[in-house]
Amino acid sequence: MVRAKTNTKLKPSKKADLQIVKKSTVKTTKYNDINLNAWKDYDHIKTDTLWEFPHRLRENGHSNEYHGNYIPQIAQQLYERYTKKGDVVLDLFFGSGTSGIEAINMDRRCIGVELKEDLAEKVSEKFTPKQLVTDVNIICADSASDIVRDKIQARLEIMGEEKAQFLVLHPPYDDIIKFSDKKEDLSNCESTEQFYDLFAKVAKNGYDMLEKGRFAALIIGDSYKNSEVQPLGFECMARMMSLGFRLKGIIVKDIQGNERAKGKTANLWRYRALAGGFYIFKHEYVMVFQKV
Repeated sequence: MVRAKTNTKLKPSKKADLQIVKKSTVKTTKYNDINLNAWKDYDHIKTDTLWEFPHRLRENGHSNEYHGNYIPQIAQQLYERYTKKGDVVLDLFFGSGTSGIEAINMDRRCIGVELKEDLAEKVSEKFTPKQLVTDVNIICADSASDIVRDKIQARLEIMGEEKAQFLVLHPPYDDIIKFSDKKEDLSNCESTEQFYDLFAKVAKNGYDMLEKGRFAALIIGDSYKNSEVQPLGFECMARMMSLGFRLKGIIVKDIQGNERAKGKTANLWRYRALAGGFYIFKHEYVMVFQKV
């Protein structure tokens, strides 16, 4: 017996209403604006642990005049994954301001702590007077000190927040590059152990200033000293975990193409590697943590 077909088509008005409901249904986490109901639309967000970028972005306020800054693509990936619009990013090694520039570009806010007075003053010129009042606060201080905590807290209160929503830590890679002659500078530590101890103090300040349940990123590479690898990344990772951070991911980022003068010295380093029994670094780490 052939059953009569039931007309299940919606009337035009009801069908249009249903489409509006579907479009307005947004499912997000507490820490980002990604619509999980439309997760296939986020192909640009990396979810694997190998990051390769063909070049460093130099537009939208970014430049490469400061040796040692991290590439903007890292901030873009981390901000979209772990922050919402309007959130405050705390960067305790502000440097040339990558974190702040990308915060502006992505409708976030930023507090940056920089040790060197001249650099802090120069970086402030990258932002408008209005942005320096409402969106980007630059503090010239030692990130490992106790006094910096009061300064950060004061800026947070001005921005209407009790804590920051994301933490960025991009310290010097021990003494590979000397950034200043200040004794408080991590690149001037007398030993690698002292470097670890000083980094731990910075990380503790960051932990205390970060909102519970939110995320932090450590951007760091290893070094080679005294004929052996110094595993800076994993040692700093261990110190962050000892503070109470939960490790969420270890990302290996390709640094080829982001280093200066590599072409002129590549053959020399290859000879040294063959002669010394070591390997040439072509990666750094982006380690992601959550404060629980």
